[in-house]
Amino acid sequence: MIYWKIFLAFFLPGIFGYGGGPASIPLIENEVVDKYGWLSSVEFSNVLALGNALPGPIATKMAGYIGYVEGGVFGSFVGLFASIAPSLILMIALLSILMKHKNSPKVKKMTSLVRPLIAVLLGIMAFDFFNDSYNGVGVTQTIIISVLSLLFLERWKIHPAYVIGGALVYGAVFLS
Repeated sequence: MIYWKIFLAFFLPGIFGYGGGPASIPLIENEVVDKYGWLSSVEFSNVLALGNALPGPIATKMAGYIGYVEGGVFGSFVGLFASIAPSLILMIALLSILMKHKNSPKVKKMTSLVRPLIAVLLGIMAFDFFNDSYNGVGVTQTIIISVLSLLFLERWKIHPAYVIGGALVYGAVFLS
């Protein structure tokens, strides 16, 4: 029964908290503090402060922590799943609609307009990463990492996860 309560405590704010984590925080507080009494207001504020201090979405971090406190590891999983389930369900529904109409001229036109925009945004992001690397570790290290990454990815067809891991090891050994 506790897992069902954990699920509801984070699923309902996920549905009604339109606008992301900050919009759902009061709804989560209502469920966790007022309805179920799992935390006091002070404890909830501490969990919220901790969630804000860590990177990533606030609601999922809070769901994982509160779920763990109330139901252990499985409770953490249930809380985390419940907080992302509304978005997941909506994405699957919208994707099924998109796939149903994928041959429509309007959908083809929409995707043809979105692809270049995504390419430009990815290019800007890559340039920003390169610029941050250049300013952070210098031109020599940036060129070494860039050239090695390009060779590993394009010439030797190494999986990107291994290249990223290798770059992290390189940074830990040579740049720390």
